[in-house]
Amino acid sequence: MLNRNAEALFWVGRYIERAENHARLIDVHYHIQHEGDFDNEANKWERLIDTLGARTDYLQQFDLFTQKDVLSFITLDRGYTNSLFSCVSQARGNLRTLREKLPSELWEVLNAFYLWLGEKQVDDILQESPHPFYKQIKERSAMFYGVQQSVMPRENEWHFMESGRYLERAENTVRILQSVLGAIREDQAPAYPYLLAVLKSVSGYQTFRKYYADKVTVEPIMEFLIGNAEFPRSIQFSFERLEEHMGQMELASFDLNGPRDKAIRQAGKLKADLACLEREDMALPLVQPLLDGLMQSCGKLGRAMAAAFFHLEEVGA
Repeated sequence: MLNRNAEALFWVGRYIERAENHARLIDVHYHIQHEGDFDNEANKWERLIDTLGARTDYLQQFDLFTQKDVLSFITLDRGYTNSLFSCVSQARGNLRTLREKLPSELWEVLNAFYLWLGEKQVDDILQESPHPFYKQIKERSAMFYGVQQSVMPRENEWHFMESGRYLERAENTVRILQSVLGAIREDQAPAYPYLLAVLKSVSGYQTFRKYYADKVTVEPIMEFLIGNAEFPRSIQFSFERLEEHMGQMELASFDLNGPRDKAIRQAGKLKADLACLEREDMALPLVQPLLDGLMQSCGKLGRAMAAAFFHLEEVGA
């Protein structure tokens, strides 16, 4: 398998996961709005742009942070490389280069997703409520992964796409938690309603109650989202799957065993470090530096994977 093909598949996984996670991040934002006092209309939308690290790109086009402009920029903007549309478009472009090597169902689902999203205008999002629109984004992402799970052979192509998916998922779960902690500090508000909004946005509320019953407090919620090895959107789960897929890639396809092993060790170390955390480490004063460190580790691991498998510096961020 050519390294450029491996990189293309890795980024298909990242881009589809990124599109879904952007939808979940916007969903968190709307949940939180119902929990706090938001008199400053501009501030709440500015916060969402800052969470995505998109302030510079946004201010090149807009002067004010309004709901319509922010949702249009994050969702549909064709010039912003991390908009929802751009993520789906770039995933489609990568997949198109490999159409002859992959099951046709993958292309059909992703192409339909791209065409559907490409027809949307910001007024379609705002017509009733943004929630149903972003629910469809999550459903279409899930449809792509459902087809992928059903038809792809468990070979290198599969492992590269899944590696991209889980690295992106870990990074975006960290980003969602960082965003909510920032909102708690800025609003000087109780943490519980904000973290409850995160649980709902990642479809984890019912599962959380199964593990923790009535212990709906800050430390158990953070423990669940960071360190639970069974919940598919936790950071721990993501690193476990990432290490697993990297370890199952065929060595015969690569000459650089040293960088490959180094990348796998990095993923394993992150997984082990998370497994050693105690609930006390999840308290609000301590969890922010933990999340900052995890974000840095995700970037470092992405670069290590690029060096090991693609012979290139990582592209896209």
